Amino acid sequence: MSLQTAGDIPIQITSETAGSERRISPSWTIGQLKSKLELITGIPPSSQKLALNCTGQQSIAIEAADEESTQLASFPLVPYAEMHVTDTRPLGQRPNYTDVSKTEKYEMPAEEYEKKTDSVLAWKKANHLGRFDPDAPSHEQAKLQAFETEIQNKGIEVGKRCRVGGDDDRRGRVMYVGNVDEIPGLGGKWIGVRLDEPVGKNDGSLNGKVYWGPTPGANYGVFVRPERVEVGNFPEIDDLADLEEF
Repeated sequence: MSLQTAGDIPIQITSETAGSERRISPSWTIGQLKSKLELITGIPPSSQKLALNCTGQQSIAIEAADEESTQLASFPLVPYAEMHVTDTRPLGQRPNYTDVSKTEKYEMPAEEYEKKTDSVLAWKKANHLGRFDPDAPSHEQAKLQAFETEIQNKGIEVGKRCRVGGDDDRRGRVMYVGNVDEIPGLGGKWIGVRLDEPVGKNDGSLNGKVYWGPTPGANYGVFVRPERVEVGNFPEIDDLADLEEF
């Protein structure tokens, strides 16, 4: 704001969008201060309303009939007091400093990124990770085969009763065994289960493709990997079975 002098006083400047410590000279006029505060808060001097907040005291308005000649020495400035700057403009006339939707963003062209030697991509290439791993296809194939083996070993078939995740509250019936293209990521077999209770994620369809139906409601269906499914004698739970009769 200006070069520090012996009489400068450290003040905490705050506003709705800014906050910082500055040193203020009591010899400044209110008009001079407001001009300097515009650089900190972005609020034009004519739209600033200043209030000095000192610990244990009432807020003091920094204002005067003639702000271009009234010095700040007229007010009880104390070190590290808070001076709050209020924007008196209507909300529609204030700039939105937090909205970055219209800010032009730089995106590096793919061919330029490929040439960089200090990028994550370059590191993956150097260490043969991800798609740069020469054995990646065999690793993926092994995972896909593991799903198939899990299904066979567990005897998971359409129509069998089951429970999901070892949770007795998530019992149901296997309705689908196969690939689900609507789920991104690694392919392989998924198990579609229609649960007895509405504790699932869907209605037996994904992105408009129906895998089974109809279901009792929107949250009775779930797709899980074979390792989370246990088939067996899991009848529907009767919540009233253990209640005494009167």
